[in-house]
Amino acid sequence: MIMDNMASYISIDPEIRFGKPCIKGTRIAVTDILLWLASGMSNKEILDDYPILEDSHIRAALHFAADRESFIKIIPTTNVDPAIA
Repeated sequence: MIMDNMASYISIDPEIRFGKPCIKGTRIAVTDILLWLASGMSNKEILDDYPILEDSHIRAALHFAADRESFIKIIPTTNVDPAIA
């Protein structure tokens, strides 16, 4: 699956789940899928529990999170007062 078409799997609508990125046509947020995977659920368990989902949805959620992570920048600070830190 080419993830250039991630928009066909993920939508952001302020009227659904307070604007969290969700799998299109569902109220299942990307963060839901990530938390299920982080808790140890397998793809198969997720798909069994949520038959509306497909394996491509799980991969799209992972790609979305990875893509978003690539934009986060950490700016090192200098001259930090140890009393404040």
